[in-house]
Amino acid sequence: MQVNGRNELSWERKFDLDVWYVDHASVWPDCKILVLTALEALRMEGISQQGEATVARFTATAWRS
Repeated sequence: MQVNGRNELSWERKFDLDVWYVDHASVWPDCKILVLTALEALRMEGISQQGEATVARFTATAWRS
């Protein structure tokens, strides 16, 4: 659910949210994501991480298993 922070999130947090989404897959989270995505796109916030054009490059070394 990268709608929660968009590119401001760390890769670790993005993966945590992805795992949560898979564990809780249903129509309700999907509807919520659609609405929040539309709102976030209109607000135009969280588009880039500080010091980055968009998001820091993924290196795969920091993610915990």
